[in-house]
Amino acid sequence: MRDILVESLSGVPVGETQVEMVERKGIGHPDSICDAIMDRVSVELSKEYQSQFGHILHHNIDKAFLVAGDAEVRFGGGAIREPMKLIFGDRAAYGMNGRELPIREIAIRTAKNWFHENLRFVEPGGPDDQDGPHVTYQIEIKPGSAELVDIFNRDTAGANDTSAAVGYWPMTETERLVRETEQFINSRTFKEDFPEAGEDVKVMGVRMGRALRLTAAVAFVDRFVEGEDHYFRRKQALYDAVMTFLAKRTTMERVAFDLNTLDEPGRGLAGVYLSVLGTSAESGDSGQIGRGNKVNGVIAINRPMGTEAAAGKNPVSHVGKIYSVFTHLVAQKVYDEVPGLREVYVWMVSQIGKPIDQPVTAAQIIAQRGIRKSVVTRRVREVLDRELAGIHVFCRELAEGKYSVC
Repeated sequence: MRDILVESLSGVPVGETQVEMVERKGIGHPDSICDAIMDRVSVELSKEYQSQFGHILHHNIDKAFLVAGDAEVRFGGGAIREPMKLIFGDRAAYGMNGRELPIREIAIRTAKNWFHENLRFVEPGGPDDQDGPHVTYQIEIKPGSAELVDIFNRDTAGANDTSAAVGYWPMTETERLVRETEQFINSRTFKEDFPEAGEDVKVMGVRMGRALRLTAAVAFVDRFVEGEDHYFRRKQALYDAVMTFLAKRTTMERVAFDLNTLDEPGRGLAGVYLSVLGTSAESGDSGQIGRGNKVNGVIAINRPMGTEAAAGKNPVSHVGKIYSVFTHLVAQKVYDEVPGLREVYVWMVSQIGKPIDQPVTAAQIIAQRGIRKSVVTRRVREVLDRELAGIHVFCRELAEGKYSVC
């Protein structure tokens, strides 16, 4: 019997409150770069472990730091004076039974492939494990502790941490619009129309009643900007395109969109947001794993949030990753399958060494009026119990990179 509690809440869903604040960091934000690359490293390591040893070995690549470089922006195109440095941590099994894996090479190759696929103007280096012109690499991945490594050798692998996570469904309109606005600006079709729009995009949404204000920071790539007047013309065109997009996606009574609010005409380079590579990591801002979006793609200030950095953790036993993603998926299952629910929260907490399919689990629900509490409670418990019974299938999909964690 699993330890499952279902609690009814008397409040209103977040989307019906008077104040809501939501943030999203785009794919070129330094924190997002760390999250995305380290989770890709975990996926590639998992594939290599499976191929070489038949199962995934211990690893947690969830400590990383992107040290900002130094750049000189200029209208028409600037220059990189000092490259960024990507520091990889924390722990990984380098092999077993006398057979070792090239962890350094796998990590650096994975990072370079990610840069090539996602940041148009970053040159991370060639196919070898050497530094590139825009990024250098420092590997600080060490072998894990004997007790944590041994978890993977036991008949039933248990949780490798005592940790808690929470997920929810549905997303509010504010959460959805913040996420979709960044994704729109960073879409391939948008870049065709606005090649000067760099990948470092951050969107903050503040809803007051039924009025929403979105504030976006978009790093303009200087090689596409001829001068100050040209910058502000393109900025206006980009603003118009986003407003047209928002008008088709919202039911809000009013939507305002502010872009690059630090800009000030007449100040030349000091009054515009330019970059050489399309990311502030080139000179303005370092990045760290775990400081970016939560696993559902937003940072929702009104919501309960766990403290785990899910990206880079192993998908077999590290519940800080497993439950962070799983609780959101299960909350959606509960909402979709149990009639009469307005909002669902799912909480899970593990004990180190205990089976990952038997966490202490709680669901908090806001139900429509007139719904029989006993019936809802029973059906919610059934969904939670069923999903936990299938968590190992979910973990295999997580190891394959099926679910985004940023």
